[in-house]
Amino acid sequence: MSAVNVYKQRPDELAGESPLFHAGLDELAGKGALGKPGGAGVTLREKKLLGHLVLRGDARDPAFAGGVHKALGLELPVALTLVASGETSLQWLSPDEWLLILPRGEEFAAEQRLREALAGLHHAVINVSGGQTVLELSGPKVREVLMKSTPYDVHPSNFPVGKAVGTTFAKSQLVIRHTGEETWELLIRRSFSDYFWLWLQDASAEYGLAIKA
Repeated sequence: MSAVNVYKQRPDELAGESPLFHAGLDELAGKGALGKPGGAGVTLREKKLLGHLVLRGDARDPAFAGGVHKALGLELPVALTLVASGETSLQWLSPDEWLLILPRGEEFAAEQRLREALAGLHHAVINVSGGQTVLELSGPKVREVLMKSTPYDVHPSNFPVGKAVGTTFAKSQLVIRHTGEETWELLIRRSFSDYFWLWLQDASAEYGLAIKA
């Protein structure tokens, strides 16, 4: 097993705050659509305080791929895709880098399992849970909002369910994940969370934006 210590970045006795805690999303939930009167074409939910682990290694090494499967029960995804089991997902970021997202509190055990399964192999596991969050967008007008926001082609023929890409969004960058026919996820850095929240309010205004707790 690796000699690297695994520190609990969110001790049980301390309550974590999401990057968008200041936006009061819980208070906005259920209060009707923002922007356009009437029904909402877009619904936003922050999937807050999840576990985020960056995994690096050699995908061409059968021992590495086997170790990941042993630790997580997931196969390494191919380029621009993600694989998921329940609330856990593993996403390709680059030829030697993947992002593991898990339910809150499961990241520490997952990190230990990965280090044990990959002991002796060239690899790295980095806990980045505090540095990013996930915004889920759902509804019939999400694609229109994305078309306003990114130059990446989000047409179904180019961006099917299961695809995930890092790209420009507004005047910053993020990862877009297509998780359902009308459901998308935006993986954003903590330092840009306020900017993306304000941008999405403006971009969704003509369709109506509802907040889901």
